[in-house]
Amino acid sequence: MDHQEKPHKRRVRYAGTHPRNYQEKYKELQPEKYGDTIEKVIRKGGTPAGMHISIMVKEILDFLQIRPGQTGVDATLGYGGHTQEMLKCLENQGHIYALDIDPIESVKTRERLRKLGFGDEILTVKLLNFANIDQVCEEGRKLDFILADLGVSSMQIDNPERGFTYKVEGPLDLRMNPQKGISAADRLRACSREEFVGMLAENADEPYAEEIADAVETCKRRGKEILTTWDLKNVIEKALEFLPASERKDEVKKSCQRTFQALRIDVNSEFEVLYEFLEKLPEVLAPGGRAAILTFHSGEDRLVKKSFKEFYKAGIYSEISKDVIRPSKEECIRNSRARSTKMRWAIRA
Repeated sequence: MDHQEKPHKRRVRYAGTHPRNYQEKYKELQPEKYGDTIEKVIRKGGTPAGMHISIMVKEILDFLQIRPGQTGVDATLGYGGHTQEMLKCLENQGHIYALDIDPIESVKTRERLRKLGFGDEILTVKLLNFANIDQVCEEGRKLDFILADLGVSSMQIDNPERGFTYKVEGPLDLRMNPQKGISAADRLRACSREEFVGMLAENADEPYAEEIADAVETCKRRGKEILTTWDLKNVIEKALEFLPASERKDEVKKSCQRTFQALRIDVNSEFEVLYEFLEKLPEVLAPGGRAAILTFHSGEDRLVKKSFKEFYKAGIYSEISKDVIRPSKEECIRNSRARSTKMRWAIRA
């Protein structure tokens, strides 16, 4: 029987010499096939589309001191870079439980790690919020090491369909798990002016919270919905028109970053989740167990610092980091997304 061959489908060509849109970056989205392109992007200080460059790997491993036979948790799996390095330390003896609430990226990461030789005997990936870390220890097991990287993965930021950035147009979503809860657009629609002002101030220290909230209210009164990332960016630009032209562009950029951060924290209940995780942390750590947490803004860092200090004073932690640990200058040059990172650690008594 004759089989009709499928016609060859040409890749959609992009305008110019370099792809700009996420979907057009076909080489970066296939790292296993175009390794030279990936290396080139990283050398220039960029993050390839669909990838995430793990931050402070050396500092984390130096502190956690992972040994073969131990059991630990990567509370925020993401692209799996930290998990991969921790698995290497186990030398095929022990186990890591990796948690993530993103049903899209966690499946990709699990398959990627399996292809590298890390199967079910050494790695368990759970679709679980790290606030529920105690569920990993339901059978009475205690953990020797825990890592929580609280940053948003580059795969989420770069994909316009997830709505995490104002730099490209996409639905104003911002949910870590797009299958649960309400989107940022829905949250903004239901939010009162006073509530939004408080959200901007508390979650992002936004200096123009009043002006941005007023501009959002004006849109609502006029029946104009804010449904996309660029809809919100345009509202922020309108709100800051009163600023001198010489400083307006830079201030709009900063306010966009802070506003998106404030909404993301709210939509995903990030402070509540972190607080619950910090409260449960001593319960799940074995005596001498080590926990490292990477934070990316002042609100997160304040919560971690306060919790570690309180448990240290109570004698629950035998030792905590006295100061934050920052990434090296070289790492920040190589990976600009590392610049705001702070690491704190604690050791269970």
